[in-house]
Amino acid sequence: MSRRLFPCVLAVAVTAALLVGGGDAQASDKVKVVASFSILGEMASEVGGDRVEIASLVGPNGDVHVYEPTPGDVRILAGAAIFFVNGLGLEGWIGRLEKSSGFKGKVVTATKGIKPLQLEREAGGKAKTITDPHAWQSLGNGKIYVQNIRDGLIAVDPGGKATYQANASRFMSDIDRVEDQVKAAIATLPPNRRRIITTHDAFGYFGATYGLEFIAPEGVSTESEPSVQDLAMIIRQIRAQKIPAIFLENISDRRLLDQIAKETGAKIGGALYSDALSEPTGPAGTYLDMFRHNIRMLFAALSS
Repeated sequence: MSRRLFPCVLAVAVTAALLVGGGDAQASDKVKVVASFSILGEMASEVGGDRVEIASLVGPNGDVHVYEPTPGDVRILAGAAIFFVNGLGLEGWIGRLEKSSGFKGKVVTATKGIKPLQLEREAGGKAKTITDPHAWQSLGNGKIYVQNIRDGLIAVDPGGKATYQANASRFMSDIDRVEDQVKAAIATLPPNRRRIITTHDAFGYFGATYGLEFIAPEGVSTESEPSVQDLAMIIRQIRAQKIPAIFLENISDRRLLDQIAKETGAKIGGALYSDALSEPTGPAGTYLDMFRHNIRMLFAALSS
């Protein structure tokens, strides 16, 4: 059907489609859902099931912190019934996107009800405190995400209430089981084997919840390859703090990793997933697979 043919009918149909929140989703008309990034999109898919059509603006392996929305994103959001965002300052580009798209649907902040952690940062020689937005790195917080997603979907699609409630209940039970596995694995590690260096300060909630200490290398940028001076600083820090394992995602040259390991005795861990999922067929294609993968990598490095 085109706008040149049946213009009145088309106008009515488009209006009805954009106002899904005003009534139940029809069996053949899925609720159009947009999520700001891949982790949130996968969680929404778990809760929404077959009743929803999900689009994640920042896809697998994407960096939500520095993402720049595209004209395609504007079109996708304009036609959505509901928009799930993380909040806590993660998506600095959200306001611009909403304004340019003219989005009139429901915005749901998935971190509503979560007590945020604070991070200390240095800028221009001055210390400042910022909110840590990576709340999904605690599985307990993940259940709050699920509850907010469930309630948001029910609000725009009341006819799917029973489905959303059942899917959310199942998902939260799965989260509980994975959290039990994470806690059991970490409980076997002695206290002096629970410190890790990572280049991206995204695991504060994980560490605070499960008793690991994640340390970002002091003075090292996560946006470029470390310099010789950076590497020397990392080596000194590992030695001084007796850190048993390092996960340096922004070092791509294996020879550099081997150099650090040789000079410090620290175990080189595999890649950790923090802000994005892998491709669906990868090791962290879902929210829970991300936790399973990360705890396997962490445990392998810290227990040997």
